[in-house]
Amino acid sequence: MTALSHTYQYSGPSELVAEERGQALRLMTSGGGAPRPYFFEGRLLQPRLTALSLRALSRVVGTRFHVPPAMLHRILLEADPVVTCGRGMLRFEGFSGCASTYARVDLTPSAYEGDVASFGTTNVDFNAPMRAALATVRAEEPLALSVGHAEVALQRGEARVVERKVPLPLRWLKGFAEVQAYLSRLTPFAELPATEALRFLRGLPRTRTDKRPHYLVPQGRSVRLSSTAATGAMRLTGLERLRVLEDLVPFAKRLILHADPRGQASAFVLDMGVLRFTLALSGEVWRGFSGEGQTLSALAQRPAVEQVLSTLRAELRWEAVLEPRALASKLSAPEDLVWHGLQVLGVRGLVGFDSQTAAFFHRELPFDLEQVEALAPRLSDARALLEAGALEPDASTPNAWWVRGADVTYHALLDADGEPLRCGCPWFSRHALERGPCKHLLAAQLHAQRAEDPDAS
Repeated sequence: MTALSHTYQYSGPSELVAEERGQALRLMTSGGGAPRPYFFEGRLLQPRLTALSLRALSRVVGTRFHVPPAMLHRILLEADPVVTCGRGMLRFEGFSGCASTYARVDLTPSAYEGDVASFGTTNVDFNAPMRAALATVRAEEPLALSVGHAEVALQRGEARVVERKVPLPLRWLKGFAEVQAYLSRLTPFAELPATEALRFLRGLPRTRTDKRPHYLVPQGRSVRLSSTAATGAMRLTGLERLRVLEDLVPFAKRLILHADPRGQASAFVLDMGVLRFTLALSGEVWRGFSGEGQTLSALAQRPAVEQVLSTLRAELRWEAVLEPRALASKLSAPEDLVWHGLQVLGVRGLVGFDSQTAAFFHRELPFDLEQVEALAPRLSDARALLEAGALEPDASTPNAWWVRGADVTYHALLDADGEPLRCGCPWFSRHALERGPCKHLLAAQLHAQRAEDPDAS
């Protein structure tokens, strides 16, 4: 499996230490650009709840819910979660090792009081002793939080530097780039009071080997689990992934379920007042969020959105809420163009999506995600087809093209808005649009853009 080698340097391991006024949770990072010793430093107002939420996040990051047979003999290192300090929000997010499960802890300003040294995003060291210590935090004891350290790359003298060379799978990095495409199309499905949420989670099957699809059906103030597909039902697989929520439900006010109309993803948001815990699940345990191609159409339209990208990026400003409609009004640009622009920025690791607020948020992942964008093989193949002159418009059908492959010519059709509709190739026969468009449809999109604007590339 392809991987990017990324070296983390920590001035010391993350730890929970005793201080005069209580305990302090120090999360060491490999840097974040903060000119002061800490990226963030403050006091948690809900220490027990925050500690349990971070522990649940670390469980997701440290778990592989699916292990392909070819990898059973390998022990994969855990990838560290990232933290974003923005305007009014402190967010921790990460993926499971298989990239099928995404988790995020959102701390609102009511969850902490402290000193923001700078806005930014960095990765944090979640080691085993620190995870164990989080479980011991009590509700009534003071707990300070500090994220980041200026010594990470500069001082090796008396400071202990922990170096970890972690082979980060491309699917994990691409998952960060693509998950916002799934989250942005989810719609609210049900809202469960805390008592019903606890009953629902405790009633789930306990087996870890059940990979069959299940369906949630609304029932009064709750939902029931069914093995039969039904109109309006919410599709789920890998129910064991929901176990992460069990320890947090007693602290929640409600559980909000978000469903994908296409049945390819789902999200569960625990509203705990001053903080939220989001758990997003891919449609299948063996299918991670990465590599699905949900953002390929946005990337294929990049020449059309390039004109707004620079001004759009200037408006990010570490904002916790970025609404396409408001941004479109401010930039005097079409809303769909701004939406595609935000999708492109998401692929570049510059924005995430919060399904609960239905808005994007600014964060800059501490990885070179331009490499990820360059490694979109379907888009690269589509551009190669275009440059090779392999496309010919179908004179008898609007928005249709004949696309010559190595041995066969396929018929690719776009809808009236220029979006992918269908193709005659084997890839489309297997996946349709569930994993994004095939290379022939992408090539048709690029050809259509070039016809409208000869200068587009």
